[in-house]
Amino acid sequence: MATPEPEVDLQQGLFSHLIELRSRLLKASATVLVVLLALVPFANRLYSELAAPLVARLPEGAHLIATEVASPFVTPLKLAFYAALFISMPMILYQLWAFVSPGLYRHEKRLARPLLAAALLLFYAGCAFAYFLVLPAAFRFLTAITPSGVEMMTDITHYLDFVMLMFFAFGLCFEVPVAVVILAAIGVVDVDKLRRSRRYAIVGAFAIAAFITPPDITSMIMLAVPMCLLYELGVVAVRWLVKPAGQG
Repeated sequence: MATPEPEVDLQQGLFSHLIELRSRLLKASATVLVVLLALVPFANRLYSELAAPLVARLPEGAHLIATEVASPFVTPLKLAFYAALFISMPMILYQLWAFVSPGLYRHEKRLARPLLAAALLLFYAGCAFAYFLVLPAAFRFLTAITPSGVEMMTDITHYLDFVMLMFFAFGLCFEVPVAVVILAAIGVVDVDKLRRSRRYAIVGAFAIAAFITPPDITSMIMLAVPMCLLYELGVVAVRWLVKPAGQG
């Protein structure tokens, strides 16, 4: 009786892939853990730096508060964990790339490498843009419109959640060029269609910015304008990286 070798080979291949996936996940998790342990002693200092854009604009005598008993301990640790993920992202993406790259064709690898690098750098750029430019402008506006007789004293956990949400939102919004290139690579759009859709992209950028940013016109413009510029960068990247249909 013949042995079902194809089925055995399939099972062995699946098992080896699962073993490799576990190994990649363990390496990525170990990197995050090591970085987290290194950051824990500096957790309070990290939080002070994160809170600086708001603290610098609070009225004299105002400060951040903790409304829960464990917040002064737990919140800086949460920030340290987020920072560990942020710092470890290159290693996490490398492990992901090392796992999936053997199954990609040469032209797919040629496109995926710059896209991964660009996605990481653009996400970092979006977070830095939010911290250094948008948050100070937003807090300047929010403290200026505080009603008379109301003292602005923000809870440290709520502040961390707000800033992390802003970082994530701006990081994702800065991925516009990567999204444009991916859409072009799978054939959804081409350079001509992207050019014709420019006006809709501008309207969409302002709509997204109005939804994401705090309720001041400065923050909205500070997100919408970079998104429009990044859209144009995506059009240029499509011309450079994506070959028109029919070309090898």
